[in-house]
Amino acid sequence: MITSFDDYLIHQTAEPVCLPSQSDRNFYDRYWFNGFDLGNAFIFEAGLGLYPNRRVMDAHFSIVLGGKQYALHASCRAPRDRMQMQVGPFSITVLEPMHRIRIAIDDNDTGIRGELIFNARTAAHQEPQNVLREDVRLLMNTCRFTQFGRWEGWVEVDSQRVTVLSDSCYGTRDKSWGVRPVGEPEAGAPGLVNKEPSVYWNWTPAHFKDFCLHYNTFQDPDGTPTQVGAARLPTFADVRKVPIGEEPGLEVIKGAHHRIDWQPGTRWARREEIVLPMASGEQTLVLEPTQHFLMKGLGYQHAEWGHGFWKGDSALGREEYDLATEDPLDYRNIHVHQVCRARFGEEEGVATLETVVFGRHDPSGFKSILDGAE
Repeated sequence: MITSFDDYLIHQTAEPVCLPSQSDRNFYDRYWFNGFDLGNAFIFEAGLGLYPNRRVMDAHFSIVLGGKQYALHASCRAPRDRMQMQVGPFSITVLEPMHRIRIAIDDNDTGIRGELIFNARTAAHQEPQNVLREDVRLLMNTCRFTQFGRWEGWVEVDSQRVTVLSDSCYGTRDKSWGVRPVGEPEAGAPGLVNKEPSVYWNWTPAHFKDFCLHYNTFQDPDGTPTQVGAARLPTFADVRKVPIGEEPGLEVIKGAHHRIDWQPGTRWARREEIVLPMASGEQTLVLEPTQHFLMKGLGYQHAEWGHGFWKGDSALGREEYDLATEDPLDYRNIHVHQVCRARFGEEEGVATLETVVFGRHDPSGFKSILDGAE
């Protein structure tokens, strides 16, 4: 099972690179990206995931334009060679590791195509490890880094062309790998978490002129954090000067916490305040959403195009959603990204607010699996 990656000094086990270190069928390796126009003209997001023990690789690209969200979904049999990062018309190329990444969508039957280049403006920041067990079963054990950047290129939807300019399109990317629930549900005895199913995840990367802020937390139904992280990262105008590896200017922020004011009748945020005890003194990051993006456009909570689903050797699909008519309490719409105005003291910037809240969460006032805010 030797592949081209085995020619590099990257081995971590006594096996070829294409063999995962474990046989858990939910082992994965995945890219995610987003970008948004400062004038609210568009939001786009993309992802590519490899699920080697499920023998699946899939990709998604989705863009919000004129009140509608368009989505391209693609899936194929996973290649053995880790250098092959293409699913149908969608491909990812690492032009310069940790500096420049290219996304391309070739001509295809969906009417969605484009070419986009992510240029880093911060170093990659490793988030706290996510580990979750259900009795003796490991449900989640993931490693992830987040990186801030700008975009350039173009996207076309049904001959409507959008030019993406680096001075007006900011974004974030992450790269994660490990074990998390993906693919078709497993058979057997029901899990213990089904007694009171709940998820509370809040993730916020915020761009400012000379720095970026990053906050993330999981909480249990009582509101107790089970994972929390926050950091301040310096930015670089020249992508070639972005450090690879440890960032000496990184400030890890301890004791960060937040409060969300929810839109009535939804589980979408109306406003968020994140308290950050900085070395220079406690400050508050304030977020006010301006647009939203439904994560089902990237396969999350998707009954047909969910991550790791077996769709055959090659599959391609398109969807579109009218954002004005989508039900915010539909379980497929609970997971949402909101582009926000950001204020941090005298600084003004932009941010992405990711929330996904299923089940009871006492600080939010949610009492059942899918009730909305009062």
